[in-house]
Amino acid sequence: MLEVDRIAVAYGEAGALWDITLRVRRGELLSIVGPNGAGKTTLVNTIAGFLKPKAGRILMDGHDIGVLPPHRHCEAGIALVPEGRRLFTTMSVAENLDVGSYLPAAKAKRRESLGEVLELFPALKDRLDVPAGELSGGQQQMVAIGRALMARPRLLLLDEPSLGLSPLVTADMFRAIRRISTAGITIVLVEQNVGIALRVSHRACVLELGRIVAEGAPGDLGSRPEIRKAYLGI
Repeated sequence: MLEVDRIAVAYGEAGALWDITLRVRRGELLSIVGPNGAGKTTLVNTIAGFLKPKAGRILMDGHDIGVLPPHRHCEAGIALVPEGRRLFTTMSVAENLDVGSYLPAAKAKRRESLGEVLELFPALKDRLDVPAGELSGGQQQMVAIGRALMARPRLLLLDEPSLGLSPLVTADMFRAIRRISTAGITIVLVEQNVGIALRVSHRACVLELGRIVAEGAPGDLGSRPEIRKAYLGI
């Protein structure tokens, strides 16, 4: 479904990613883990189209989208839940969710999508008219994920969904992420909570200093002492 083929990304003259190659199969939940500053957010922002690779290609269903503007990545079926949520805090929950369904195909199914989001996150049902800035951190993350789902994506990019959340709320959030995956949406997950990321994933990649240093089944990575100590913090 998604193929990242030997991309390099830089901020000006400062390199951030080097020779990154990965493939994400349809229906897969792939986690990108590693230490702070490894380039995880840079990678998902590049897949989402907000950054352009200096070299290499990003293919979605065999089509090179790496040179296209961000809205064309969305048209290709990619939606990003950014780090820090980035909601419109003075707008209501309903208005924030509506923003996600601006493409014609998504707009045509807005009512159906809203029903699916509220089924996934029932805590939002009585909060639709409330400004997003008045919600708890967990509820704001629900809105951020719901907004992305309103676009009816085939590939969902999640950047640090547990950031700032309590362990209890984090557990609830990852139960929802697992349900999204089970429903057939392909997911690329960036997450600092390595333990929970590996538990929900089909496969994982370890990123360090802009390079992939290991990849494989979560159980295999978690059982390698050098990987556990150097990169996973477990």
